[in-house]
Amino acid sequence: MPSTERSLAGDEVSPANGSPGTVPPSPPEGRGGVERRRVTLPGLTVAVRGHPPARAGLPPAVYVHGLGGSALNWAGLGPLLAARVDGDAVDLPGFGDSPPPDDGDYSLSGHARAVIRYLDAADRGPVHLFGNSLGGTIVTRVAALRPDLVRTLTLVSPALPELPPQRSAMPTALLAVPGVTALFARLTRDWTAEQRTRAVLALCYGDPGRVSPEGFAEHAREYARRMRLPYHWDALERSARGVVGAYTLGGQHSLWRLAERVLAPTLLIYGRRDQLVSFRMARRAKAAFRNSRLLVLPAAGHVAMMEYPEVVARAFTEMLDEYETGIADASPGRS
Repeated sequence: MPSTERSLAGDEVSPANGSPGTVPPSPPEGRGGVERRRVTLPGLTVAVRGHPPARAGLPPAVYVHGLGGSALNWAGLGPLLAARVDGDAVDLPGFGDSPPPDDGDYSLSGHARAVIRYLDAADRGPVHLFGNSLGGTIVTRVAALRPDLVRTLTLVSPALPELPPQRSAMPTALLAVPGVTALFARLTRDWTAEQRTRAVLALCYGDPGRVSPEGFAEHAREYARRMRLPYHWDALERSARGVVGAYTLGGQHSLWRLAERVLAPTLLIYGRRDQLVSFRMARRAKAAFRNSRLLVLPAAGHVAMMEYPEVVARAFTEMLDEYETGIADASPGRS
């Protein structure tokens, strides 16, 4: 499949109904809504939000969130792809509804091992694998080290090394410095969940006004729940430290070298208004992933799958169509 590059203007992907937001509340559990479950492994428990497929027999997909996020981040995209894939959004250890790992390993390698162990235990490979930000870096490592587990790879603003990082990302990088999260927790102890949610949306969205009131309320409730967890700040700090540590690796362990090893067809999605991962890294990523296509969204920020889920779904579906056509053409009996 040849590399392709597309760029869509923000007004081309506005909601068709003219509503102010593209982050709705999650669908109800059961009867076509999300299905929550936990997968218990030795030393590890992974919480999963399943997006039931439209029919039996669809290929599996797994969604991996970014730093400080949860499976809820895929609530907009998952239902849009239910006609094509059987999707599970996982909470990384220490995030969402997943407890910390027994070994306390929040490194990039540790998170990647958790995803691999989940895939192996659930017997869901090979899957269509999605990742955003930290999740994008994690699934890149999974795809490079375990190509047998991955059909296609979709990366939304993957946190691949950018040195030096853009200035707007520096406060987030500081979370990796020991003691900074404790200081921030003290300085913001009087903030409400709504204030924290607005701050996160301002950092992650190209236009925070696109969030629906219902979607905002759901994310604020999730933030309030997360803040009550005794390990919240520790998981955030140590995971951020793992990202920064991975940035410094060289040679065969470099994240860019791992990207070059990925064989799966890869969809790269970047937002020009991203304050955490510069869209300038898009062309380098396209060159690194050998079998890739690039979609740049001028009005999107760091979480395009939440801001413009319809566009992301369409781009993935186009890649999936080509992937499935290629599989069919290569099957025995086809000339």
